[in-house]
Amino acid sequence: MTGTVTHDPPPGGNRPGAPLIVTEDTALLDDLLRLCAAAGATPEVHHGLPGPRGSWEAAPLVLVGDDAARRARGAPRRHGVVLVGRDQDDPGVWRRAVEIGADHVLMLPDGEQWLVDRIADVAEGIGRPALTLGVIGGRGGAGASTLACALAVTSAREGLRTLLVDADPLGGGLDVALGGETAKGLRWPAFASSHGRVGGGALEESLPELHALRVLSWDRGDCLSVPPRAVRAVLAAARRGGGAVVVDLPRRVDEGVAEVLAQLDLALLVVPAELRAVAAAGRVASAVGMVLRDLRVAVRGPYAPGLDDHEVARLLGLPLVGDVPVEPALRPYGTGRPPGVTGRGPLARFCREFWERALVEARTV
Repeated sequence: MTGTVTHDPPPGGNRPGAPLIVTEDTALLDDLLRLCAAAGATPEVHHGLPGPRGSWEAAPLVLVGDDAARRARGAPRRHGVVLVGRDQDDPGVWRRAVEIGADHVLMLPDGEQWLVDRIADVAEGIGRPALTLGVIGGRGGAGASTLACALAVTSAREGLRTLLVDADPLGGGLDVALGGETAKGLRWPAFASSHGRVGGGALEESLPELHALRVLSWDRGDCLSVPPRAVRAVLAAARRGGGAVVVDLPRRVDEGVAEVLAQLDLALLVVPAELRAVAAAGRVASAVGMVLRDLRVAVRGPYAPGLDDHEVARLLGLPLVGDVPVEPALRPYGTGRPPGVTGRGPLARFCREFWERALVEARTV
C-alpha cells in the first residue's frame, strides 16, 4: 500500500545521490537495504536524525521507519520523505506522516516495487522526462518512417539526447533506414524477457549509436513481438533519460503498441493529401485515439483537387501541425544518409520548427 500526503514542492530539481534510511528496526532495515540493492543504490543509514546541515537536507530521498517517526518530528521540512511501515491497519500512520512532513506513506511488502522504482530514480538523478513523440502513417506509404527518422536526426543535431524507437516489427528496421543494420548493439528481441525496471543509462549504452542518436530497432530474425510488460519497462527507461524519444508506430494497435501509446506526450498522424488516404487515416485516428492523449495531423502533398492541409485536418477533426515538405532528392534507405541529416532543405526546416514549438509547449506544462 502507498499513499500520498500533499505538500508544495520546493524549488529545484531532483538531486542524484544516496538515499537516507532512518530506523532502529533491524528487520525493516534489512528489507530497505535489500530494496536499495535491487535499485542499484547504496544508502546512508542512521538510527536517529543526522546532525545539523547533514544528510537529512542533502539526501535526494529519505526513508523514515515508522519506529523513528517520533524522533523525526523536529527535522526541517523538505520534499522527498517517505514514511515506511508494516501495519496496514494502523490509522495513526497518517498523522505521523503529517507530523514529519512525509510526501508518501508506504507499507511493506505491498509497496516494494514502487519503492524500488523511486530509489532507482534518485540513484539515476532523474530530471524532466523525455518529450516522447510518436509518428504514425494514415495509410501505408504515407512517409511516417521518413518523418520519424528526420525528426530524430534533427533533435540529435540540435543537441538533445535522442532515442529513436522502431515499434513496427514489420517495417524492415529503422537501423536499416539509417544505414546501421550491422551496427553493434541490442535490438528489441533482446528485451523480450525484461520486466520491472530497466536502467535508463544501461538501456542507452546497450543500443546502436547512429548519427549522434541511439536506435532501438528490430533485427532480421523471426521475433515479431515482445511482451507488453517489456515494452512498458523499456519505454519508461527511455523516457527517464530526458531529451527526446521518437517512436515510429505501426498502424495497428495491439497490447504492445497500446503500452507505447500510453507513454507518448503527443503523436503525429502523417496523411497524404488525397481522399482515400484521409478515409484510411480516420480509421487509424479512431483506433489510436482510444489510448493516445494528443494526436495531431501532418499533411503531405501533392494535394488532390479541392484539398489543402487545413481541409484534411478539418475532415479528420484533428489539430494541424503543418505541411510535411516533399523532398524528391532524398536518398534511398540504407545509404547511410538519412532524411534531415544535413540540416538543410525544407524537411529539415520543418523538423527544426516543430521541435522549437514542441519544446516550448513542454516547458509550459
